[in-house]
Amino acid sequence: MTRPTGSDGPEDVDATFEEIVADLRAEGFGEPAETEPEPEPQPKREPRRAAATDESAPAEPGWREGGAGWDDTMFAPDPAGDDEHYVPPEPPPLPRPRKGAFVVLLFFVVGLLLLIAPRLIGLSSTIATPLGMLALATGIGLLLLRVKQGPPDGADPTNGAQV
Repeated sequence: MTRPTGSDGPEDVDATFEEIVADLRAEGFGEPAETEPEPEPQPKREPRRAAATDESAPAEPGWREGGAGWDDTMFAPDPAGDDEHYVPPEPPPLPRPRKGAFVVLLFFVVGLLLLIAPRLIGLSSTIATPLGMLALATGIGLLLLRVKQGPPDGADPTNGAQV
């Protein structure tokens, strides 16, 4: 196969493709083998009829289609019907914050204030930076101590695994 250099433009694509196909056919590709038995003919399937509203659909579905057209699939009524529509229950109300949550929030706010703007309180940054880091660490520690580790309230611990 000879290919001129620098001519990879779209005008040479068809000619290049024809050269590749001709070379492959010369090597014997694409010809049926004589030793293979002929496959058994399968019964012809009847194509499904397209909906009356879609007259541009082909009579027989292509290899990408399963028999139902795009409009039939997307815009047809739901085959399950509205009777089986799932309606989720109302979510439970948010729990009321306790005193411990306000203390943790206070440590976070003071720690961030000491780290970002220590001059608002009247401290130098050499004193405010360690105090701010200590306040943030205390807030994180208190927050982790508030995390529940046991089974939920009212659960029977002898009942095995809970889902």
